[in-house]
Amino acid sequence: MELVVVVDCSDLDRSATFWCGVLGYRAEPNSSGRYRSLTPLDGPGPEVLLQRVAESKVAKNRVHLDLRVPDFAAETARVVALGARRVTDDPVREDGWTWHVLADPDGNEFCVLQPPGRAPQS
Repeated sequence: MELVVVVDCSDLDRSATFWCGVLGYRAEPNSSGRYRSLTPLDGPGPEVLLQRVAESKVAKNRVHLDLRVPDFAAETARVVALGARRVTDDPVREDGWTWHVLADPDGNEFCVLQPPGRAPQS
């Protein structure tokens, strides 16, 4: 079995640039015009398949990506600089975890998280 994460988007090039920057992936050549495969630069990892759709996102995602990072403040700032939008103004703190909910250029929510045991950074 192979895990592939599919992300709906309106602009394949914009989304490929954003997600490749966030994840350190590379975009495979586009073959059909509707899909773009993103794969890890080095080592194993799930494929991210961008799927161009006509409709806009209108409700909260039922599934989202969590990016667990060692430097919460630096990673949040880096992802925002790449084009993410903060959904939460202040970090959420629960059971030792600290995170921000962000949205990609199409409004798909994802989280940048700092695991318990690390000093929270905002």
